[in-house]
Amino acid sequence: MSADPRVSIHPNSAVLMAAIAARLITKLVDVQDKHGEATVVLTGGTVGIGTLKAVADSPAAPAVDWSRVNFWWGDERFVGKDSTDRNTVQAREALLSSLPVDPARVHEPGSSDEFATADEAAADYAARLKAAAVAEHAADTSDSRPEEAGELPRFDILLLGVGPDAHIASLFPEQAGIRVKDRTVVGVENSPKPPPSRISLTLPAINSAQEIWMVVAGEDKAGAVGLALAGANPVQVPAAGPSGRSRTLWLIDENAASRVPQQLVRKDPAGA
Repeated sequence: MSADPRVSIHPNSAVLMAAIAARLITKLVDVQDKHGEATVVLTGGTVGIGTLKAVADSPAAPAVDWSRVNFWWGDERFVGKDSTDRNTVQAREALLSSLPVDPARVHEPGSSDEFATADEAAADYAARLKAAAVAEHAADTSDSRPEEAGELPRFDILLLGVGPDAHIASLFPEQAGIRVKDRTVVGVENSPKPPPSRISLTLPAINSAQEIWMVVAGEDKAGAVGLALAGANPVQVPAAGPSGRSRTLWLIDENAASRVPQQLVRKDPAGA
């Protein structure tokens, strides 16, 4: 797992989203230079969707070969496919509809139009992740190629928001989803935040990512951010659980940073 998380603080949410967008474009270019393609796991929420809009508006966006970017989502609301509650619908409106993406590389979780229950949609999403992992394994010609394909493809960057209650994706404090260790995707019922039915990557699946970027703004998130960075138990504080294989990066605004332990703060350049 990665070393201690790094915290980068920005003066307000607008500057934060622009900085995340610039960092994301740079990282995708770097990953494509190395692997030929890149995979990003998107999140919803104000900062997550605002960041995608900032990418769309960036003059640097064409530096990325968007036709060779794979898109997945950390969680989704189990509602109708075209519902504006869905993270995927919001992502299409903010970014994907304006990019030359390959539709086959955009992996939207299933909806209530396609499946009877959130558990069924979760099982389908897990199967598609596994299929992508198998295809990636078959195409890998490197000396470090594992003997068998895993359950997940390589996630280069995984974006996560944090709720005021410290939930991440659709993993809520003390609920069953945050405790699951033997699956990559779970169905979530009785979510304390509407809509009540969702699907979500599990914490082990999240932590398979090379880099995890926690993107957070707002004073109402300060307590959750502070507890997470102080090392709370992830069952009570799910935001304390993410840890990327090579890096865990907290990209937050000053309001969300008011309770961050100062020894963790490193005001790095945007691309560091």
